[in-house]
Amino acid sequence: QVQLVESGGGLVQAGGSLTLSCAVSGFIFDINNMGWYRQAPGKQRDLLASATMRGSTEYVDSVKGRFTISRDNSKNTLYLQMNSLKPEDTAVYYCNRVPDFGESSWGQGTQVTVSS
Repeated sequence: QVQLVESGGGLVQAGGSLTLSCAVSGFIFDINNMGWYRQAPGKQRDLLASATMRGSTEYVDSVKGRFTISRDNSKNTLYLQMNSLKPEDTAVYYCNRVPDFGESSWGQGTQVTVSS
């Protein structure tokens, strides 16, 4: 059974930083491409950063240069370092495989709120 547990969110002022973590279990982490997704109020959940099993990374333009995705395969953990946060980064952040495991696989996510 796939389990994805996100943590590290919180309330931060614009320009601040946060580091999110995602502990995974129930599948072989190091042979799967992983990603961070986010869902802002009233919007769909979108992929914003991904890391292949070999560590290659990709980002959407809106976070490029500010966010860094990384993974520790020895700990089955995915990370997202977020710097220079903006109010428009406010959302619930989730991790999942890329492509995701399906609707029932999503964890509770972690709320990130950026105040102006």
